[in-house]
Amino acid sequence: MTTHPVTTGDPLRDPPRDPLGRYSRQMRVHGVGETGQRRLASATVLIVGCGALGSHSAQALVRAGVGTVWLVDRDIVELSNLQRQVLFSEADAIAGVPKAIAAAAALGGANSACRVVPHVADCSLDFLRNLPARPDLVLDGTDNFPTRYLLNDWCAEQGVPWIYAGAVGSEGAAMVVPAGGPCLRCLWPEAPQGADVGNCETVGILQPAIAAVTAFQVAEALKLLVGAAPTRGVFTCDVWRGQYLLQQVADRPAPDCPVCRRERFPALLAAPTEAVTLCGRDAVQIDPGSRAPIDLAALAARLDGAVDDLRRTAHLLRFAADGCRFSVFPGGRTLVFGVQDPLRARALFDRWVGAHGGAS
Repeated sequence: MTTHPVTTGDPLRDPPRDPLGRYSRQMRVHGVGETGQRRLASATVLIVGCGALGSHSAQALVRAGVGTVWLVDRDIVELSNLQRQVLFSEADAIAGVPKAIAAAAALGGANSACRVVPHVADCSLDFLRNLPARPDLVLDGTDNFPTRYLLNDWCAEQGVPWIYAGAVGSEGAAMVVPAGGPCLRCLWPEAPQGADVGNCETVGILQPAIAAVTAFQVAEALKLLVGAAPTRGVFTCDVWRGQYLLQQVADRPAPDCPVCRRERFPALLAAPTEAVTLCGRDAVQIDPGSRAPIDLAALAARLDGAVDDLRRTAHLLRFAADGCRFSVFPGGRTLVFGVQDPLRARALFDRWVGAHGGAS
């Protein structure tokens, strides 16, 4: 896990004499007030994924005055992200900046009173269990159901509320999962698979669908953080057809849900997967886990002349080889672009990265 604390704002600038003045319009809303605003300032929110969903939600929460926001994302910025991922620029895409880093940098100019901490990492069970403290709330900005079920089970174990969100094509959905349930497994005991799950690569995505879903997600987040009761039910929308619904769900957990009964947390028992195909992407992530960390400077020196477009940045090493593009992060986690087969990606990793691994 690579963590990059970010100091926002200008440390030489005098602090505002009225630190709450910037939130005056927000505090006038019934249910917020000065008490609620101070609760926001003392809150910590973990946002998992800094893509379309996460970038919208992170920007809204930072501007609303949430005191500490942790961002975690495993990916880098690409040009195809810019149509819907609001915190990134063309310069970020050209440089291949990690999304968490680029998002934190953009948020730093929005509210210097908030502490934004980016984590360039996969949101694994190990990552969650090594957080410095338990967050007050978790927001889902992911693009895959295995991570959502991990969040569901970990949050249930920890007694932390979280808010599910997803969007594809012109459709979206979101739901508050309160501490104590009902949880995601109460609705769907197992994660949707195969043809039941569309993605941005196959059916596309409209930015207004993201905006609609995250508007619900952020509103519910603010309600939870100031101590108001959340909306119960699943918000669904189709922005192309103009359909917006709130589907009612049971107020109580399903009687046979092992998570809400605290009998078993299946996602916390699953063995970590070393090779993962990125949802809707022509890419595979290889995470060598407990192997010796990779010295990027030494790897760059060994690859010089053997690969194409070799570039070292402050956060990763990039190069092209065998018709694929590689982004290698400190610790050895690698994104292999131009391949979908995990076995081939693993072989390419071993050829170009793993064989050169180890600290020097």
